[in-house]
Amino acid sequence: MPVTWLYVPGDRPERFAKAVASGADVVIVDLEDAVAPARKDEARANAVAYLRERRDARDRSGATVRVHVRVNDLATPRGRDDLAAVGELADGVRLPKVESAAVLDGLTGAPAYALLESAAGIVNAQAIAAHPRVAGVALGEQDLVAELSITDEHAMNHLRLQVVLAAAAAGLPPVPMSVYPDVKDEAGLVASCRAGRALGLFGRSAVHPRQIPAIRRAFRPTEEEEARAAEIVTAAERAEQAGIGALALPDGRFVDAPIIARARRTLALAEHLADDRQAGEG
Repeated sequence: MPVTWLYVPGDRPERFAKAVASGADVVIVDLEDAVAPARKDEARANAVAYLRERRDARDRSGATVRVHVRVNDLATPRGRDDLAAVGELADGVRLPKVESAAVLDGLTGAPAYALLESAAGIVNAQAIAAHPRVAGVALGEQDLVAELSITDEHAMNHLRLQVVLAAAAAGLPPVPMSVYPDVKDEAGLVASCRAGRALGLFGRSAVHPRQIPAIRRAFRPTEEEEARAAEIVTAAERAEQAGIGALALPDGRFVDAPIIARARRTLALAEHLADDRQAGEG
């Protein structure tokens, strides 16, 4: 269950290993926005060399951090060449500016993550999310805001909810939040993460390793949420042993299968992020 997705520019290969060691769940080697046009060929070569080296090393070490690559727009020859170069090496490919499901036809190789960064992408979100080659979707909010000239956060929430709904309807993982560009504003980052979590978004992309601990803390269940989930799971296990289906807790709350499943996910997430609470208390 990825919580943090860290971008690293493809033309900075000295940062690749540091990014993998940063604590991020997924590292995204970026060949698109983070790389100047004159250095894009170099960035692609860096990504291919690193991924090949990592593939050989992982066979020996069993490394668990996933490495994705954000390629250039598939509507361009460069984007298609990027995909051909890294598609069989990366753990996932991030496809920018996806505007229709048709551009995903014929894709092979690593799991594809569609980035919705335009009005057309949002309008077609359901069809894109439902495409069999799509493993996940995310918003590219900076491009979207620029295209639509949006200045109201409520309007952005409306767009975010459309993508959350499309992902859920397609059975995809929860939609991670876009990057928070101010790497020094930890309080703002945490507040933004919590607001996104309330909308059904989960996890977040980061542009700097220093953002990772704050993102993890913001998405970690609270002590109250963890205690409530543990109560539900314990009651469900007892009811299962007794051959009882739906049940009511002592305080009168009715609990059925969806609520139990959510409680189990909450406990799994709390366990995954347990070190963050200990670090905060230290």
